[in-house]
Amino acid sequence: MDLLPDVWRRELWLPPGVTWEDMEKLADSDRPLPQDLLLALPLSLGFVALRFLFERVVAPPIGGCLGVKDRIRARAAPSPKLESFYTQRSRHPTQSEIASLMTQCGKTQRQIETWFRCRRNQERPCQTKKFGEASWRFVFYLTSFAGGLACLKDAPWFWNLRECWVQYPVQVMERAHYWYYMLELGFYLSLLLRISVDVRRKDFREQVIHHLATITLLSFSYCANYIRIGTLVMLLHDSSDILLESAKMLNYGSGWRNTSEALFVVFAVVFLVTRLLIFPSKIIHATLVLPMELFEPFAGYYFFNAMLMVLQALHIFWARLILRMVYKFLKGNLEKDERSDEESEAEEEEEGDKGEEGDMDRDFSWEKRTLNSKLSMLTSSCVLNNFANHRASLTNKMHKAQ
Repeated sequence: MDLLPDVWRRELWLPPGVTWEDMEKLADSDRPLPQDLLLALPLSLGFVALRFLFERVVAPPIGGCLGVKDRIRARAAPSPKLESFYTQRSRHPTQSEIASLMTQCGKTQRQIETWFRCRRNQERPCQTKKFGEASWRFVFYLTSFAGGLACLKDAPWFWNLRECWVQYPVQVMERAHYWYYMLELGFYLSLLLRISVDVRRKDFREQVIHHLATITLLSFSYCANYIRIGTLVMLLHDSSDILLESAKMLNYGSGWRNTSEALFVVFAVVFLVTRLLIFPSKIIHATLVLPMELFEPFAGYYFFNAMLMVLQALHIFWARLILRMVYKFLKGNLEKDERSDEESEAEEEEEGDKGEEGDMDRDFSWEKRTLNSKLSMLTSSCVLNNFANHRASLTNKMHKAQ
């Protein structure tokens, strides 16, 4: 029962010398209240519903204009025993399990491996699904960035980071910044709610950590009235996300490869500049160093900066993937998103399926050509031998006649 009051101890949330009574000097509409965060829950559900409609009503026509099409995939032949093993035990059988399945199903190892590849490929996310997700995020990030820029361009702390801490924490909260916070928080909650059904990527765990860190950071910074610096963090992140999602949208279409690659290069530059240069040198410096000029460190100060460090670690992780993609692009081998997990695996599997089927076709064609070639050689050899024998016999007869 005493835990709740301990959570809201002044020492955890406010600098030394500032009390909750000082915060109460501001009107309720001019200061952040913890109960305001409850609004993010219905907003997140609203985003989920809006996204559902967007991906089914708005995204398909846009995708059609960009040439987004789903590939026709071969379905695995019906096999109850293989299907039971696939759904109940493993999608990737070991060699010993394949040997057991060969005995049970009366199939060859190649047939079983091809069946499992084809079956896994059936669950691969289609192009329209990936396009729908990317276009939804693009629309939100573009709207959020435009709205955030509109409400921050006249703010004094947008141009001078020292203004973030003037009279902190007794700072008036503007309603535009309140809604900016709530919408961003609701959006990231909706991403967390949908992450299990979205396209699974190689950085799935990092994405979960990122969403949790972002939600925690937004919630804490709102309650501690870190809103000024928080709005700058959100704006900085949205700036590069717009370019990434637009590049992915065009990549899923047909005939936009050059434009998509150009956008990706621009995104890579913006990402590296904003996340690896501006974020640590400006934002983290403004939260780690500048506050020390006005007040002593407190628990909230350490916690907020620790969460920013988590984000920076994720930035470094993603920068490594981006640089790898840029390297492939410079080598002319940029074919898929380095962050892709299931989709990259599925693409390889699909290529493997095509490769195996192609190999079998090529083997059959090669064997057929080889057989035809041998038959032709044999036939030619027989004809030549017969002709030679016939000519030799004629020569002998002519000699005898002479």
